[in-house]
Amino acid sequence: SADRKQSESSRLQLSALNASDSNGTEALNATAKFVATPEGTALAYGSLVFMALLPIFFGALRSVTCSKSKNAADMPETITSRDAARFPIIASCTLFGLYLFFKMFSQEYINLLLSVYFFVLGVLALSHTMSPFMCRMFPESLPNKQYQLLFTQGAGEAKEEILNYEFDTKNLVCLLISSVVGVWYLLKKHWIANNLFGLAFALNGVELLHLNNVSTGCILLGGLFIYDVFWVFGTNVMVTVAKSFEAPIKLVFPQDLLEKGLGASNFAMLGLGDIVIPGIFIALLLRFDVSLKKNSRTYFYASFLAYIFGLGLTIFVMHTFKHAQPALLYLVPACVGFPVIVALIKGELTEMFRSVTTSSVEFLPTSPRLSSFPTVSGSPASLASSMDTVSMATGLSPRRRRVQLSCM
Repeated sequence: SADRKQSESSRLQLSALNASDSNGTEALNATAKFVATPEGTALAYGSLVFMALLPIFFGALRSVTCSKSKNAADMPETITSRDAARFPIIASCTLFGLYLFFKMFSQEYINLLLSVYFFVLGVLALSHTMSPFMCRMFPESLPNKQYQLLFTQGAGEAKEEILNYEFDTKNLVCLLISSVVGVWYLLKKHWIANNLFGLAFALNGVELLHLNNVSTGCILLGGLFIYDVFWVFGTNVMVTVAKSFEAPIKLVFPQDLLEKGLGASNFAMLGLGDIVIPGIFIALLLRFDVSLKKNSRTYFYASFLAYIFGLGLTIFVMHTFKHAQPALLYLVPACVGFPVIVALIKGELTEMFRSVTTSSVEFLPTSPRLSSFPTVSGSPASLASSMDTVSMATGLSPRRRRVQLSCM
């Protein structure tokens, strides 16, 4: 009996040692670690790839419509070469700041605040994503009434417009449906609700964030290539923040779905930055195809196939070596290299790098901005820094804002 107790004590001590690594961080006991089946792994990875392609494809198509729009409410944000060059620096500072924040303060309270914040952003993003479909599906027999929500300060000549919010019945229906998803996410943190918000964020980002030319795109992708490799391979900062950050800034799919159904809990994940960053470059190439007026989409399809190849290679390497991989390490060379090779073959390389695909319309300080809806462009750090970049680039006053929701 004494030997049995001693043996049991030894096993408990060994389990305690296995539960934490040399840095004191939590680790999984090898005996309790879930081992995904080949079918479950293939389903999870395949679903992530499929979900990643949706916002890129449809966001790129909507970016063309957005760039041609004469309505100031539909005008996109333009990323210049200066914005692209400083973006990795801002993203790095924000990422490290979040890392310190999670180390110093309670993770529970931080994520509670983030949940409320992303609830609001997610509802707006999903509502904007749904609006074109609602415009087509809304019964003509039902009245589509127009509404305006106006807030002003002062009186007479000193009156200042703070918010002018125009919407209609279709927008209200979209907002109601999105709010149901938002409450579901807020209460349950279910992975399907997370993905609905994540897809909406990604599509909004690809649609509304426009690179002004291919050179700017190469600067942005090159800078974030270094950023991604350094923070994943050089430190544990990005992995730590990603695991602590409970927000819909990644797409997830359970590897144990076949065993546990919708209640599955062992997830494979893909950050939205690995979708939006290449996505805005692919959307740029689609607009370049349109500007050539040759009735072909050569560069768009080349870059789209390159993205599939790069993402597939990322998954293969990650699965083979059982280690987190910076997806941009594979996506950037593929998404830039394939179109450049095509341009060299067609003799259009100079034209591709000289082309400017953004609208020449200048924004007024009170212009309606759909970018007031969330646009996500990166990891947790990139999310915050993308908001900062938009704010600094436009110089918008937070007090004078007119938002007009319309069907696109």
